[in-house]
Amino acid sequence: NLVRTALVTDIEVVEEYPERYAVAAARQHRWVRGDWQLLPWIAGTGPAGTSGTAASPPLGLWKMIDNLRRSLTPIFSLIALMAGWLWLPGPLAAAWTAFIIFAIFIPAILPVFSGSSLQRVPITTASQLRMMASDVAQALVMTAANLTFLGHQAGLMADAIARTLYRLFVSRRNLLEWTTAAQVQSSSRPGLIGTYHLMAWSIAAGLLAFAIAAWRGDGPAFSALPFALAWLVAPAIAWWISKPDIPADELAASPEDRLALRVVARRTWTYFETFVTTGDNMLPPDNFQEDPKPVTAHRTSPTNIGLYLLSTASAREFGWLGLEDAIARIEATLGTMHKMEKFRGHLYNWYDTETLRPLEPRYVSTVDSGNLAGHLMALANICSYWLLQPATGVQYLDGIGDAAEILREEIAVLVLGKRSHKQAGAHVNQQLTAFRRAIEGARKAPELLPVRLIDLAVQANAIQESVVRLAATLDASAADEALRWASVLRDVVESQFKHSALEPGAVQSIQKRLEAIAADARMLALAMEFGFLFDTQRNLLAIGYRAAEAALDENCYDMLASEAALASFFAIAKGDLRARHWFRLARPVTALNGGVALISWSGSMFEYLMPALVLRAPAGGLIEQTARLIVRRQIEYGNTAGVPWGISESAFSARDVNFTYQYSNFGVPGLGLKRGLSDNLVIAPYATGLAAMVAPRAAAANFAALAGAGGWGRHGFYEALDFTRARLRNDETVAVVKSYFAHHQGMTIAAILNAVQNGFIRTQFHGEPMVRATELLLQERAPRQVPVTLTSAASESPADMTLDLEASRPRHADPRQVLPPATHLLSNGQYAVMLTAAGTGYSTWNGLAINRWREDAVCGNWGTLVFLRDVAGGSPPWTAGYMPPFAEPSSYDAQFSEEKAEIHRRDGGFATTLECLVSTEDNAEARRVSVVNSGIIARTVEVTTYMELVLAPAATDDAHPVFNKLFVETEYIEELG
Repeated sequence: NLVRTALVTDIEVVEEYPERYAVAAARQHRWVRGDWQLLPWIAGTGPAGTSGTAASPPLGLWKMIDNLRRSLTPIFSLIALMAGWLWLPGPLAAAWTAFIIFAIFIPAILPVFSGSSLQRVPITTASQLRMMASDVAQALVMTAANLTFLGHQAGLMADAIARTLYRLFVSRRNLLEWTTAAQVQSSSRPGLIGTYHLMAWSIAAGLLAFAIAAWRGDGPAFSALPFALAWLVAPAIAWWISKPDIPADELAASPEDRLALRVVARRTWTYFETFVTTGDNMLPPDNFQEDPKPVTAHRTSPTNIGLYLLSTASAREFGWLGLEDAIARIEATLGTMHKMEKFRGHLYNWYDTETLRPLEPRYVSTVDSGNLAGHLMALANICSYWLLQPATGVQYLDGIGDAAEILREEIAVLVLGKRSHKQAGAHVNQQLTAFRRAIEGARKAPELLPVRLIDLAVQANAIQESVVRLAATLDASAADEALRWASVLRDVVESQFKHSALEPGAVQSIQKRLEAIAADARMLALAMEFGFLFDTQRNLLAIGYRAAEAALDENCYDMLASEAALASFFAIAKGDLRARHWFRLARPVTALNGGVALISWSGSMFEYLMPALVLRAPAGGLIEQTARLIVRRQIEYGNTAGVPWGISESAFSARDVNFTYQYSNFGVPGLGLKRGLSDNLVIAPYATGLAAMVAPRAAAANFAALAGAGGWGRHGFYEALDFTRARLRNDETVAVVKSYFAHHQGMTIAAILNAVQNGFIRTQFHGEPMVRATELLLQERAPRQVPVTLTSAASESPADMTLDLEASRPRHADPRQVLPPATHLLSNGQYAVMLTAAGTGYSTWNGLAINRWREDAVCGNWGTLVFLRDVAGGSPPWTAGYMPPFAEPSSYDAQFSEEKAEIHRRDGGFATTLECLVSTEDNAEARRVSVVNSGIIARTVEVTTYMELVLAPAATDDAHPVFNKLFVETEYIEELG
């Protein structure tokens, strides 16, 4: 009002909400001081003799006065309560207290009524009731909090007002005293005693209320005592609610669950240990299939590479690799990446791992590039983190313990049912128990760690010798796994010891190598240009770019709940795309387990949780809440079907002519828009790995169930367990897909690291300045209501998991009963038709509108219309659809199926059928009108088609319809009929 500031619409300033009550109180104190310093302006005596009221309009003056009123409210509320208890008799004191409580409750409850009445779109009844219940509960909690902190708030406001008046009219000093909320937030967090000291006003108010209650006796005491108790415990409540929330990726898991998850990850890491070799240029082969004979797919993708790099970093953090070995692996892979042909900084979608040649057709995949860029950036920050950490630490001893635990499991399997070998097995177990004790001893004496590692190496060699002797008495193939893990145990101890024994000069060399890796990974990530992958017409990222044709894909990623979310986020953070693209992504939601969750295309765990490997969404927000709810839904769906849970895209039990497993996307009905999600029941163990970031306890239990169902393989869990009845033999309950995919193995390892080490990868990714500057996009509140029009996710029962080979049943609609109007889309990718249940609609070709169309649910006389008239009968004309309603049909039914739309109506003795379909081969639509005369008299029916041609973008026609009509000419060409 006074500064006359200008409005800049493309700049947003966001202030973080205080995390502690003390910070909020300090900010409120500062604001009230500022409000009362405007008193001279309100009184009409501005500084230096100027007139404050003349400079401020009435609305501004009212705002300033209202701020003063707001600051006085706690003071007078407290005075009113005290006065009632002090002077009013018992019943009146209780009524007076109730009146004050109601006055404080009114501002909290009013938004409930305004929020429930002002809805821009129809919402479901359940959503409406849930929202109202939540609002009422929040209003009650706010009222209880306001009453609890009333004593402190009154004292705080009185102090701010008195301090300002003294400085304003007496001392004239410290008027500009200003401590920002960020400074207060960064200060040390006060303990319980410190909070009591800060809230002394509340203690004073509580003691005064106790004194009044004791003096007045039983009547007013019943009203005053609850307030006295509340004000005395208010500091404890403020301290408790100010404690930091546990982030979603720090959910508690028992030590047993953590060990079980680590063991799964350790077994999974053997895939990369085995197959990432110099023969494949230190790149991860895409997959390995065991059955019917071992076959390695010597190709790889950017996603495979990025997840392998994250897995290598995870192996170091888990303690399975020494720092030097991890660096060597990462350097080798990054070196290979520099040799690979790129397009505008992007790797192509597929490469031959042995020759490094891009596979044809050359294609840049948006989601693959986004994954690789995000994972490279996380890797860069992990290397920077390692620079600040000791090369050998007791935290890495857990990695040695993981190998020892797996060896114990293999020994138990090896001697199971073999009485003659139990003694030898018991001896190895005794050695492993002593080895475990040695690890714990090393953990308690970190200063002696290099020496303790020597002792562990000696014990590991002794254990390996015992296993070799045990294996010599058994079948060689049966003891293979035990021998392998005995060797792994020795190698992991040696890997950690190797780095602990380095000379100072070698340590400096490793530090330089880490710095070079960080710079190299960051450079490779930032070199990728995402701008050319952006469809400027739709403000969306295309699925990819066809290099041979120099063209973008026609289709785009248009949903927030998709695997492409990381690509969108990274492109915005890098500056290649504007933030508005993020809000262009669709956010369809569905009601789920008492909350609201995003809908994805196929309802798979992969779509929801793969970006969460590096993206950290705040607890309670839309993305984090969706992750929690969909994992819970996946668990429920598995329990209902009576199988382990975890559905995502994966290979399944169907093979091609080369006996290679086929691959498809699977999901949970109700979470995805894709049809037929209940036709298959394919459980992918890596989905459980991803879910460990959200529900680690449930994930550990499900891994045990998957192992019991036959899911364990040599390199961790197999790709999938197919429970689909149509693909099972009569004697089978499950078909195990005996293959391993690199990106699924990598997701499992990285996700479990996040689960057991407090979101380590996410923390490192968000340590990048450009990511921190963009992470506000992830702080999106979950919607509180589910619109009626958006609850269209395919929802089917898992009761029958057989493949339905019959055509899908048509959908029936009646325009007289459905609001909003039922519609149907037919398309071949370029030519599309939208048809409503009333027979209206539009046609488009490559973005051009064929006919004129306006959204009008009442009249809706737009589209390609077919009129019919009985020439001799004299009856009114009718249409093949419902609009325009010249005559009310005696019956009407619109049927929408996958391949066409049909409209059936009956008018007296005439039955009319309109069929509409889009050609799959040509950019054309066909409409067929069939008329049946059920009367006994022959009739002549005149059929007329009508449409208003546009042949221009629909937006152009909407803006200038009259202008467009001037340039449309039609003619009849006789030879074309």
